[in-house]
Amino acid sequence: MQAERAQRRGCPIVLFRLRGCKHGRPSKPWHGVGTRVFCPDMPRSAPDLTPADLVVLGLLLEQPMHGYGVNQELVRREVRDWAGVSRPQVYYSLRKLAEAGYIAPAPRGRAAGAERGPAERGSAEGGPERRVYRVTAAGRRVYAAALARPEWATQRPPPPFVTWLVLATHADPAVRARQFARRRAFLEAEATRERATLAAIMTGTGPMVVVAALVVSFTIRQFEAELAWLGEVAAALPGGHQEPE
Repeated sequence: MQAERAQRRGCPIVLFRLRGCKHGRPSKPWHGVGTRVFCPDMPRSAPDLTPADLVVLGLLLEQPMHGYGVNQELVRREVRDWAGVSRPQVYYSLRKLAEAGYIAPAPRGRAAGAERGPAERGSAEGGPERRVYRVTAAGRRVYAAALARPEWATQRPPPPFVTWLVLATHADPAVRARQFARRRAFLEAEATRERATLAAIMTGTGPMVVVAALVVSFTIRQFEAELAWLGEVAAALPGGHQEPE
């Protein structure tokens, strides 16, 4: 009966989710996602925010930025070392966050990283050349709620090398030894790079210096711990030690 009444009143809601629908004169224009059309007065479930979405939202909490500025800042902070966020993901996250009402266009003015770049001209956002975004009150609430989720502290993602080690039970000992050597060389090079990064961080100032130093220090300790463990693994399994190619 409710569905029939909604049809008679011209409410174009697929599946007829009628909660909050005022039917005749909605407060905002109708909008659609795919083949589904939603009443603007009907409450919608909030989208799930991915780590990439939260990285973008977190940067915008620091100061309003446009997409090109966000990408510049992520490159400067070497985001790929601590979060997998690509350049296209930044623009996807900006659209997603804007559609959810978590960010909104900021008043006109100079944004962080405001140098013009080709990525901003005719970008996939479909907005002006450089649309500067700020975080809304709803965005601040959802960001705080996301950081309170218990899975941040309880996940145990399997390291790829550990997965390989289990699979390598049936590998040729010579192949296994070469992979051990490659891993050792990689860890030593990365530890050296991160020590240089830490030294550069300690010359800086600002509220993020302490956090950045702690993250890099932790990364260095992980590399050092795995290097010590690799020695035990190589001694325990056939194949012994071998110089990397």
